[in-house]
Amino acid sequence: MTTLNSVSNPWRDDAAVIGLVGVAHASSHFSHLLLPLMFPVFISTFGLSYSELGFLMTVFFVVSGIGQASAGFVVDRFGARPVLFAALLLLAAGCMAVSVADSYAGLMLGAALLGLGNCSFHPVDFTILNQKVSAPRLGYAFSAHGLTGNLGWALAPVFMVGLSAAFDWRVAYICAALLFVAIFVLLMWQRELLHAEVSSHKQSASDGSTLAFLKIPVVWWCFSFFLLSTMTLAVVQSFAVSILQALHHVTFEAATVTLTAYMLCAAAGMFVGGFVAARWPRHSDRVVATCMAVGALLMALCGSGLFGADLTMVILAATGLAIGVGGPSRDMMIKKATPKGATGRVYGMVYSGLDTGFAISPLIFGVFMDHGWYVATLLGAAFVLLLSVVVALGVGHRTANT
Repeated sequence: MTTLNSVSNPWRDDAAVIGLVGVAHASSHFSHLLLPLMFPVFISTFGLSYSELGFLMTVFFVVSGIGQASAGFVVDRFGARPVLFAALLLLAAGCMAVSVADSYAGLMLGAALLGLGNCSFHPVDFTILNQKVSAPRLGYAFSAHGLTGNLGWALAPVFMVGLSAAFDWRVAYICAALLFVAIFVLLMWQRELLHAEVSSHKQSASDGSTLAFLKIPVVWWCFSFFLLSTMTLAVVQSFAVSILQALHHVTFEAATVTLTAYMLCAAAGMFVGGFVAARWPRHSDRVVATCMAVGALLMALCGSGLFGADLTMVILAATGLAIGVGGPSRDMMIKKATPKGATGRVYGMVYSGLDTGFAISPLIFGVFMDHGWYVATLLGAAFVLLLSVVVALGVGHRTANT
């Protein structure tokens, strides 16, 4: 398994790398919301149903998930930097495809391009961070990485809805494409800071095969952790507003503010979690398990019906804080489980669990919602998150014994 790099770089160099990678990661999360934010517009413009619109996101995450598992191989073979540049241009192309779409097929093309552009950021980002940032600062790097991702989610509604209201939805997508191009230019200008060594085939695994890492059980345990923990996040993002309205009869605005509070608390948690990960890097699995267990308990309390609307909304926001604190330690846990020379492949495979969780969770819990099982949806999300605790401890056990 990989060991932490003991080389200490000047703080300014590490900060520059962390900042640039953070900007790239924010653009990835920004792309997640480009389509759903405009669903009401697509309904009025193209006469589409919600099932047709939902399938656009299925296309996005299926393409992203398959691409993410494959992107790791490309990163290890050709390097992280050129893959990052290609990803940004694909995101820009996806935005342009949507901006000129005159049919459902055009939107589908845009969704596929956006998913393809989104797929490579995690293997790219973590390959660069693990190679370029000093080991004592990796916890802070992972914290900043998660924090910027949440900021990308936060920026998307302001950017897209604001421009769409001021001008036109097509103009909003053109501006989004220009934003990706601007980020591309920035990273190209600072490209020397993003240079990462290409892994040799001899380093890829003990038997020399680029697929040998798939035989390592801990890789699949890491994949399972991301799948399970993301299923809970998908429930919050997709159904929390509807659940709060149905169970507690709160206004749409209040429920939406609660979801925003969840995301902001998660971002704050990641900031705190950076210090936690830096303080206890050898116990990252236990930190993750503890945070997920607290998050599962809080989620279960939200579904228990023991509290009124106001306190339930506060507890739900606090769930984001608990899960966020575990984010940087989660990334540290994956790093320790990664074989030398296979960083891109492992991170690509492991983080494809995120896309898988986003893809399947609405299918499962959507049935619950259709039947009005709102409490069961929250309790189910808590149970899935509790399963991730067991998996996190399993990752730590298998890493320690390898």
